[in-house]
Amino acid sequence: MTPKAPSSTDVLVLQHLTDDGPGHLGRWLDAQGVRWDVRCTEAGDAYPASVRGYRGLAVLGGAWSANDDRPSLRQAEALIREADALGIPVIGHCLGGQLMARAFGGRVQTLAQPEIGWLPLQVGRGRAAREWLGDADQAVVYQWHHDSFVQLPPNAELLAASAACPHQAFAVGPHLAMQFHIEITPRKIEDWLAQPGAAYPPAQAAHPHTVQSPAAMREATALHQAGSEALADRIYSAWRSRWKRG
Repeated sequence: MTPKAPSSTDVLVLQHLTDDGPGHLGRWLDAQGVRWDVRCTEAGDAYPASVRGYRGLAVLGGAWSANDDRPSLRQAEALIREADALGIPVIGHCLGGQLMARAFGGRVQTLAQPEIGWLPLQVGRGRAAREWLGDADQAVVYQWHHDSFVQLPPNAELLAASAACPHQAFAVGPHLAMQFHIEITPRKIEDWLAQPGAAYPPAQAAHPHTVQSPAAMREATALHQAGSEALADRIYSAWRSRWKRG
């Protein structure tokens, strides 16, 4: 696609891998009439030199580690820091959330147990947790990660946790970082299951309580996709409420 100029676009979406696209986020932005531009580094798109002129920044997930020595990851972190300096709210999904943690002074490392599939998380009772994630004490969300932000950035507030991953989401200023995939769609799940990577079979064998089989995932998708999309709509609306005025 031909990138739009920042002056005519509300939101920049940073995509790392071709199989980890905007999903429900893209549908939500379209439904809201929001003008947005996606740049996918694996597809050969260059990330912009600056986020100046945008109102919001979204950073997607991917199978890479946030600690990998990749120029595009370091550039994403630089854009996250610039967005913070300019007062542009950032929302991060999985790898995107991990990059936010690193950019703001936190730490990312591999967990003892990966999380893959539809799994419960506990929502905090603080004001920020309720503003972002709603009033329910628990949600079932889609996960696919081996790493996580194990140390939060200074001044960050923990919003959610799970048994295997104590830091599922945090807020800092107007920004939200999530370890889970709230942008997930059934199509994305099927694409990932078609090529799950070499680490998936041994992870499922070693951690059956936190790594679901394809059959279990598909069954759970039918049960939890609608709730995930409703939670996503709330999260994205809270993010939009923090955007700079156009």
